[in-house]
Amino acid sequence: MPEPGDKSASNPPAALLSKALRTLDRTSEYIEKVILGVSVLFLAGMLIVHVLGRQLFGTGLTGQVEMTQISLIIMTFAGLGYGVRRARHICMSAFYDQLSGWPRKALLIFISLVTGALMFYFSYYAWEYVSSIQSRGRTTSALQIQLWIPYLAAPIGFALAGIQYWLTAIRNLTSREIYRSFNEKEEYDAVPDDGAI
Repeated sequence: MPEPGDKSASNPPAALLSKALRTLDRTSEYIEKVILGVSVLFLAGMLIVHVLGRQLFGTGLTGQVEMTQISLIIMTFAGLGYGVRRARHICMSAFYDQLSGWPRKALLIFISLVTGALMFYFSYYAWEYVSSIQSRGRTTSALQIQLWIPYLAAPIGFALAGIQYWLTAIRNLTSREIYRSFNEKEEYDAVPDDGAI
C-alpha cells in the first residue's frame, strides 16, 4: 500500500523499485528473526538442561560455557540489523536535534549512507578475519567446534546492518516524511518547556 506522498504510486519503475526494496527489507528481517530466535531458544534450552543436570545428576552439560559464549556472539551480531530496522540503535543527535525540515532530512540521509558504508567495511574485514580463522583450523577447546562457524555471524550482521542503513537513506530520498529506519517514521517530540531551565 503506497503511503501519501510516495513518488512510486504513479511511476511504474519507482513502484517496482519500492517493491524490490520492501522484499529486501522483509527478507533480511526474516533472516535476522530466524537467527535471533534460534539462538535465544537454544541458549534458554541449554541453560535449562544444564541446571537440571546439575541439580538431578550432579553434573552439567560439557561445553556449556562455550555454547553460551557462541550463542551470545551470534545474538549480538545478528541483532545489529534488527536494531537498525527498529531504529533502536545508539544515536548521538545533539546537532541533529537542532535542525528541522530539509537540513535535518539531508543530515539523516548523509548519516545513513556513511554508517551503511562503514557497516559494509566492517563486514569485509570481519569476513577476512573469519577466513583467516578458517584457514588456521582454530576450534573451541572443549567441544572442538570450528570457530569460524559462530564468528560468521559478524560479517553477516554487519552486512544486514549496512543494508538497513542504506534502505533508510533510500526511504528518505523517496518520501516526504523523515524516517529513522526503512519502516519507522521519526517521532521525536519537542523537549517540554516547563521553565526549569
